[in-house]
Amino acid sequence: MAARLLDSDAEEAYRYAKVAQRLAARVAAVREAVGFAAYGTEKYAEALAEFRARRRMTGGAELWPMMADCERGLGRPERALEMAGAPEVQDLDHEGRIEMRLVASGARRDLGQLDAAVVTLQVQELNSASIKPWTARLRYAYADALLAVGGRDEEAREWFSKALDADRDGETDAADRLAELDGLSFVDALDPELDDDEEGESPATASEARDDKDGNDDEHEDDDEHEGDEHEDDDEDEGNVK
Repeated sequence: MAARLLDSDAEEAYRYAKVAQRLAARVAAVREAVGFAAYGTEKYAEALAEFRARRRMTGGAELWPMMADCERGLGRPERALEMAGAPEVQDLDHEGRIEMRLVASGARRDLGQLDAAVVTLQVQELNSASIKPWTARLRYAYADALLAVGGRDEEAREWFSKALDADRDGETDAADRLAELDGLSFVDALDPELDDDEEGESPATASEARDDKDGNDDEHEDDDEHEGDEHEDDDEDEGNVK
């Protein structure tokens, strides 16, 4: 249940995971689930503790990149970079090593090392014709790193476009980033907040219309009074002539 809720309701996923932890705290899969749920709600210290517990139980290094990213979340990018160069990285599979590069690049950016962040992601997998589950995120991260450097907007646009081509599951917002670079903006016609805004403007519009009408009525009344004064003056003049 917790895994299914991670994308849709991270807080609810976290609550389910904590219940499972109370029931089966010595099960590695449960500790991993709690770690991911905590990570999804930005509880990085707890996530790191759970990932470490899972590592002690299994001895595996699969979650090493996630642990390093938790260090970033805790404001320790230097520690994340140390982990990126640790022997445990050699035990990761291909996808795990790509994940480790993504984390290391992010840590470089945290430290203000923008050019180094770009270089960290310059691997042959960027241009691979074979689309892997991580391809879209790798290309997206590279585009984002280029954009952060400044003066490389065209290159960034190219890689956001390539990320979009590889993003079959809509995992990134590459389409939105492309639109931003092109100066485009989109309005969600199904957004309920948009309807609320429009409804909120209606009373003001009606009030303005009433004010305009009242103003016009006042002007007409002034004109009538003025015409009445002129007629009285004419009558007085005629009486004087007689």
